[in-house]
Amino acid sequence: MKKYFLALVLGTLLWRCSASVDTTTLTADEYLSYAIELYNDEYYDDAVTEFQSILLQYPASPVNDDAQYYLGLTYYAREQYLLAAYEFSKLIRDIPTSTFVADAQYMLAESYYELSPPFQLDQAYTKKAIEEFQAFIDFFPADKRVTEAENKIQEMNLKLAEKTFNEGRIYEKMEYNKAAIIYYQKTFETYHDTPFAPVALYRKIKIELNKLMVEKAMRDMNVFLNIFPNSEYAEEIKATLDEYSQFN
Repeated sequence: MKKYFLALVLGTLLWRCSASVDTTTLTADEYLSYAIELYNDEYYDDAVTEFQSILLQYPASPVNDDAQYYLGLTYYAREQYLLAAYEFSKLIRDIPTSTFVADAQYMLAESYYELSPPFQLDQAYTKKAIEEFQAFIDFFPADKRVTEAENKIQEMNLKLAEKTFNEGRIYEKMEYNKAAIIYYQKTFETYHDTPFAPVALYRKIKIELNKLMVEKAMRDMNVFLNIFPNSEYAEEIKATLDEYSQFN
């Protein structure tokens, strides 16, 4: 009895993996439903094949954008994020009137978000994810996922800020002071709403004082106190500014 039951289960699995389904007898809607069932049941290899087949067989059919979107979802589920991004962007570009455009735009951003590496590595995908999430916010401001998109932009901006600040620290330790100042200034200007901004401006001021760039340092100290009056460095900066002001 147990052997019979196992054989029955195996047979059902094989049938559901499309081995015995003659898709040539299905209508476009039936074919799409079958492919979506494969996706929902996590038979992703078979689902990719069927969605691709639908796109080839029914290029002008109403099921075309469904298949295009689900093909992107299938690649995403397989963690093939670049392929997923390509399929989502293809839907947005080729079928701009589709009801899936908002979802495709969000999943396009999510695909690049998944590709975003640790801050020490190249951040091209991080920047692309920010760009696509911002496009989602701009085009679909009433969507319930806007807050989540904003949070992820903030998260990735923090990663970019950390990378830029860390590069400044590396140059400072190597005593490449001009390069360090450039990266600290970039951190402060570009990522002013992150915790790295006040630290970067503080480090820049310290270098300027050490290199006797007093006018620039005093200007930066005034900026610091105006923008970050509650920083842990504010008291030190104020005392230093008062000291130098006596001689200028």
